[in-house]
Amino acid sequence: IEESEELQCQAATDTAQWLAGALPTLRIGLVHGRMKSMEKELVMNAFRHGEIDLLVATTVIEVGVDVPRATLMVIENAERLGLAQLHQLRGRVGRGTSMSACVLMYRSPLSVLAKQRLGVMRDTNDGFEIARQDMAIRGPGEVLGTRQSGEMRFRIADIVRDQAHIAEVDRVAQWLLTHHPDNVEPLISRWVGSAGGYGSV
Repeated sequence: IEESEELQCQAATDTAQWLAGALPTLRIGLVHGRMKSMEKELVMNAFRHGEIDLLVATTVIEVGVDVPRATLMVIENAERLGLAQLHQLRGRVGRGTSMSACVLMYRSPLSVLAKQRLGVMRDTNDGFEIARQDMAIRGPGEVLGTRQSGEMRFRIADIVRDQAHIAEVDRVAQWLLTHHPDNVEPLISRWVGSAGGYGSV
């Protein structure tokens, strides 16, 4: 993490210097994770109040930044970021009344997963749909465990594909618990096995 943050800061610094040479009439600011909180806040306030025309930043600006005058965001190496992070970053522009755009730049060749993620970002702005697609791509992980991504250990069901049936399955399970409690433990043992303790949650 340390090395990655260091590389991000250096890349942002290099980009800010290059842009200052290429666009000498613009006032360019820089924000990265190695800066002290007060330094970051000073730069962000200057950007917010129009004293900076162009802000170069690492993903430190992912959340909590509200600058209605920001209308264009360019995300370099977008293929390295997850859908939630890309959606959060894109949400930093378009908060005012002016038209806005977010440009996702990437390096080829893209992996299959990176193509899928960038395709989702191209096709929708809907946060719920992005979350749904993210779960379909990465897998939902464990609802009651510690894994935050990957395939769930269901024998038949697919939580994304079968989401329309979940309420009905829950209704039947509740009915079974109420009307046939003696059958519950054998069924849990048969279908869930060692994770049977989760059946009573």
